[in-house]
Amino acid sequence: MKIVSYNVNGIRAAINKGFLSWLQLVDPDVVCLQEIKALESQLELELFHQAGYRYNYWFSAQKKGYSGVAILSKTEPDKVVYGTEIDYMDFEGRNLRADFNGVSVMSLYLPSGTNLARLDHKLQYMDDFQDYINQLKKKSPNLVICGDYNICHEAIDIHDPVRNKNVSGFLPVEREWIGNFIDSGFIDSFRFFNKEPHNYTWWSYRANSRANNKGWRLDYGMVSSTLESKLKRSVILNEAVHSDHCPILLELE
Repeated sequence: MKIVSYNVNGIRAAINKGFLSWLQLVDPDVVCLQEIKALESQLELELFHQAGYRYNYWFSAQKKGYSGVAILSKTEPDKVVYGTEIDYMDFEGRNLRADFNGVSVMSLYLPSGTNLARLDHKLQYMDDFQDYINQLKKKSPNLVICGDYNICHEAIDIHDPVRNKNVSGFLPVEREWIGNFIDSGFIDSFRFFNKEPHNYTWWSYRANSRANNKGWRLDYGMVSSTLESKLKRSVILNEAVHSDHCPILLELE
């Protein structure tokens, strides 16, 4: 199973930048999208069918032009679950899960903590999400949780760890949470294969950040430890330029 995860920063804008042609070249089996910023009714679904993704599922935010996640797949999932029943977050469209032959794939979009109120909101959700996953693992042990976590885990994951130590996305409390999340039974699939620095998935549009590779690694393919023997590959596809993020790809045997 080849899985791509991509914060597209607006699916319609990404399509206008050649996203669907790119997707056909990469040819994943399952695609997890975040920050789609659109309602299903605003999309021309036939375009996804033509690209080979007959099955597509959209979980949009109630607020128009905001947040939202999606899963596209070539084969029909056994089950699709919208949201987590964490009510204060589900209306923002941040979690969508599809089960395929014993493997449960989630598209996750954790909120950012851009101000104090949103940071409190993010921290509460992180704790509630961990509790949700702890329960989910009991019935779905083989989880692949892909998406934009809006957190850099280690200093190696951010271009300037010293200056950003008090910025949301690299706060000690956020870094501790994602470390504990991994320790609860997950593998950061990219770091499983690659320990090198300067590998990022998001760049600010300011100050020519992407050209200078001054980025943050915010996007992860977290894989249940039960799937470790099935992990074949996990890479960052930084040549794709349809968004301020780039996609990640992981493969399971």
